[in-house]
Amino acid sequence: MPESKDYILFATADWDAPYWTNKQHMAVQLAKAGYRVLYIESIGLRAPSLGSSRDLSRIARRLKRGLQGPRKVAENIWVLSPLVLPFKHQHPVVRAFNQGWLSRAIRRFTRQQQFMQPLVWTYHPFMLETVARLQHGKIVYHCVDDLSVVPGINLKAFNAEEQRLLKQVQIVFTTSPVLAEKCARCNSNTHYLPNVVDAEQFARARQLGPLPDDLVDIPEPRIVYCGALSDFKVDFKLIYDVALQRPDWHWVLIGDEREGQQNQLVATLHSMTNVHFIGHKPYALLPEYLRCMAIGTLPSLINDYTRSMFPMKYYEYLAAGLPVVATPLEFTKTCQNGLLTADTPVDFIQSLELQISRGKLTEEEADTFVADNTWGARLDKMLNLVSRLPTP
Repeated sequence: MPESKDYILFATADWDAPYWTNKQHMAVQLAKAGYRVLYIESIGLRAPSLGSSRDLSRIARRLKRGLQGPRKVAENIWVLSPLVLPFKHQHPVVRAFNQGWLSRAIRRFTRQQQFMQPLVWTYHPFMLETVARLQHGKIVYHCVDDLSVVPGINLKAFNAEEQRLLKQVQIVFTTSPVLAEKCARCNSNTHYLPNVVDAEQFARARQLGPLPDDLVDIPEPRIVYCGALSDFKVDFKLIYDVALQRPDWHWVLIGDEREGQQNQLVATLHSMTNVHFIGHKPYALLPEYLRCMAIGTLPSLINDYTRSMFPMKYYEYLAAGLPVVATPLEFTKTCQNGLLTADTPVDFIQSLELQISRGKLTEEEADTFVADNTWGARLDKMLNLVSRLPTP
């Protein structure tokens, strides 16, 4: 039987989330390769907070979109916003309601669009009962984060369901050695494939261009961190210490602040003259900002969640021609091109000095460091491995 040209992708992010992740990129790459994709938005792994305006807004938006059914967002890509109860996924009644409704919505769509034996590509485990009710082909688990330790997620319920998933899927892809080790305990067909980059997009940062208006008054050297400003991911104390000791360096923080931040240092950073919060920037505009930076940084906290991360920003910085300084996450043990690591303010300052002195990467360095860690090359490798699996 020929490999199906149809995919059902269970994501942990909404399609129009401000920060695109592996899920949206994978859907786009599959569509470019000629596959049809039904992208199923997050079912809400974390229980929403009724005191959070962001959560309430998301619930209202999800209700509206869920009632409208799947919507076509691009050539070969449809998005389904599930109408599910976003809490207590482990409870039998909640699970029966959520996965029963979702399977009916998917079956209705696959009949209408004539999806034939679609391959299931999932980023979370709370979809097994849904898939059991569908006619489908192979199942792939793409494990890109240790979701079990995200604040608000039921650790015991998630781990139990993930182990069920690992024992049923034909193949597992992970983005860090830590995740690979964890998944391989339950599934021997586990492959470590680090995160990748849209090299063509970020290489635009190596071309000459104008200075964005919101950078005009920020002196050089500019040190950038780009991403969600989350207090369980970002080491704001490290940024504060470095900024305090080197007032001649200017930090540019690109990204939204997490609602309900608990770290009081964020307010202090806002008051510092050499730390600049410029907010979220659309993905398409990021190269215009990165071209104006001297260094890309990954000042990550070291905790149970970040330990297994492979930040997409690493290769994006390199593709943009920026040398990188990071705290010693696990991925830095195997990926060291263009990278210096440091876990104290003194060492971080020393590493920044070295990278600023060496200057931006040359064209040859940037291309060599990125190598085949691009979306196109990674998709080819993944699909080649998937195609070798026996038909279930």
